[in-house]
Amino acid sequence: MAGVTTIGDRAERVPKQDRSRATRQRLLEAAVSCLAEHGWAGSTVTVVAERAGVSRGAAQHHFPTREDLFTAAVEYVAEERSTALRALFPQGAAEDRRAVISALVDLYTGPLFRAALHLWVAASNEEQLRPQVTELEAHVGRETHRIAVDLLGADESRPGVRETVQGLLDMARGLGLANLLTDDAARRDRVVTQWAVLLNEALA
Repeated sequence: MAGVTTIGDRAERVPKQDRSRATRQRLLEAAVSCLAEHGWAGSTVTVVAERAGVSRGAAQHHFPTREDLFTAAVEYVAEERSTALRALFPQGAAEDRRAVISALVDLYTGPLFRAALHLWVAASNEEQLRPQVTELEAHVGRETHRIAVDLLGADESRPGVRETVQGLLDMARGLGLANLLTDDAARRDRVVTQWAVLLNEALA
């Protein structure tokens, strides 16, 4: 009958929705991998679609423009990393601030940071990309700051605490940049240890 949705129709629609979500997720993950490995110039929609195992048309169905695809990809993986970071400390504020600092620094030393860096550099030169990346960076920055405050047990109503937490995140980004060219793990470990000492004093 016209206008009536049968059980069979619903059963068919659910797997289709699942497939659509799975395709979108593959595209997002492939986009970040391509961006981290090949940079902006080498990461086209076609290259990402091939890596994800879908057609270019399917990719453009989910993300009409290249800019949409790559900003969504970095945001998606950033949210996944934020969720994973919180999962490391399910009880909230951790007594071991060094472990929190180390986990925060790790956010800036993996493929996501490398991909985001390529996106930032491209946005500095491409007008059509800049507004999306600026908005994305602000959103990711706010979320990372909020997580850091929660996990460090920082009271931002106290003078200087907000700036101290932001200084930690700026330091972590700097360590991530240093790690792009050489394995800086040994120095990074010493810096993390010193920052734990400083934060324990500043947040006491």
